[in-house]
Amino acid sequence: MQTKVNAPTAQILPFQQALRPALPTVLGNVDYQQFSDQLHWIDRILRESGAEDLFVRLSLERFFEQAQSRNKVVEQKAVCKHQRHSFRALRSLVLLQLLGESFRGMSRRLAECALFRWFCGMEELAVVRVPGKSTLQEYSRWLEPEKLRLIVNRVLMAASQKEVLGKPRWDLANEIELDTIWVDTTCVKANIHFPVDWILLRDGTRTLMKATKLIRAHGLKHRMEPPEEFMKQMNRLSIQMSQCRRRPDSKKQRKKTLRLMKKLVKVMAAHARRHRELLDQQWEQTDWTRAQTEVVLKRIDHVLELLPRAQKQAHERIIGERAVPNEQKILSLYETEARVIIRGKAGAEIEFGNTLVLAEQADGLILDWEFHEKQAPAEPQQILPSIQRIQETHGRIQAICTDRGCESKANNQWLEQNNIYNGLCPKNPQALQKRMKEKRFLQLQQRRSQTEGRIGILKNKFLGKPLRAKRYQGRAASIGWSILAHNLWVLARLPRLEKAAAQKAA
Repeated sequence: MQTKVNAPTAQILPFQQALRPALPTVLGNVDYQQFSDQLHWIDRILRESGAEDLFVRLSLERFFEQAQSRNKVVEQKAVCKHQRHSFRALRSLVLLQLLGESFRGMSRRLAECALFRWFCGMEELAVVRVPGKSTLQEYSRWLEPEKLRLIVNRVLMAASQKEVLGKPRWDLANEIELDTIWVDTTCVKANIHFPVDWILLRDGTRTLMKATKLIRAHGLKHRMEPPEEFMKQMNRLSIQMSQCRRRPDSKKQRKKTLRLMKKLVKVMAAHARRHRELLDQQWEQTDWTRAQTEVVLKRIDHVLELLPRAQKQAHERIIGERAVPNEQKILSLYETEARVIIRGKAGAEIEFGNTLVLAEQADGLILDWEFHEKQAPAEPQQILPSIQRIQETHGRIQAICTDRGCESKANNQWLEQNNIYNGLCPKNPQALQKRMKEKRFLQLQQRRSQTEGRIGILKNKFLGKPLRAKRYQGRAASIGWSILAHNLWVLARLPRLEKAAAQKAA
């Protein structure tokens, strides 16, 4: 049986779910019991909120679009297989974010733990089958970051309702309010070393020589010295450059060493370019496919494109002793979307990465976020777009609170015109002293310290230090998965916290 790919909407087909056997009873470990309870709550939230069905439906829409672009007819068996993988992708990535594991470590943990396999819906009848690290990495790209926002919003909308699918809303005594928000910004650091100009030359030439060595190992050779010799020469110059600062004539020696580096870079780039052309023309003589060949070609082209800019930047700063504007700097040859972010904080005067805007509500649920690919606008200009996105999705906002960096005259006027309580911390000390006498403003500002802790939890527990995802799209998707797992984690903890608070009050 075949299914047309040009259907207007992707419908979920009935398919056999994996049989999830009963879990063994574990005694004597309270931490395991608490984590098991959290996973059971998350399992219930995903099913009853409709987030799981929405995820599968969006995955099928993307699956049909890709098949239609390739002019392929999809069989029903392939659709059911994709649905099954979509179900596992959602749960595997949520569990991965909760555990803070790598793809390789997550695959091993799934093989070890029956609880994790139960949560992810893995078969356990004849043999235990778990996804490998490559499959998990493919799961991380299962949906675009914009589609992950829809999944997060579905969970939040279900959490704010009194009933979900005709059942009591997850045994929560207190209502979850989404009309008061706290907004703050942070920097998501890119996984790069400190951007020293001459180290960029070393990084680029090392990548070129490794690619050249790989091409020569597959039988395509052009006349040149062994690539290892060029790498040794560049390493010697790098050590010489790092030791120049200790000498009395450090500036002169640094300029001299950089000129030697530039000559060596020119030779190495020429060898890499010749091997690149040789591979492009005679790739059939190797054991690679054309797709594998393209990976190596793109790797060389990317470095050859950025290397002249890195040379010019090093020349301007070291030999010319001229400053380079931040928007023109190359911070990394591999993470080109990283930006210079001036934080002005103790221990973080300058950071290299991208700006992330977060908005949370009273219980710690993250309602909105925006991850800027380019240089982010000033903090006051990031508030109104966040408010508008939240109001489009979750309804009217009653109050907003931020630190003093987000306060501006335009923001104050807009909040007053739209009848939203203004909890923006004033920059003027006299105005701040006057507003601290307001009871509601004082309560909002005292609660704002928890937003700093929320950012720390998201970055350290869920995103990881450092964030392993590469390129902007990968980091944006990882942030979306982390926020989804974070909100599920917060919702799963609320029943236990409410029960403990009730017992304490009694």
